[in-house]
Amino acid sequence: MTEYMSYTQAMKYLGFKSRSALETYIAAGLPVIKVGRSKRISKTAIDKFMAEHQTSTVNAESKSVKEGA
Repeated sequence: MTEYMSYTQAMKYLGFKSRSALETYIAAGLPVIKVGRSKRISKTAIDKFMAEHQTSTVNAESKSVKEGA
């Protein structure tokens, strides 16, 4: 996959089926590069954005193991 992707390529990379999901990420700060009339998204920018917005979750099973239940 190339470094700079079209919206369609970025959606595929992220596993999105909806363009509105990608637009939500863009509204939340995912950078877009404008080249003439074309818009591109950097793979590196996507990876960085995802890392910065990563949250940890604890499911019931792992919680009970830690508590000794």
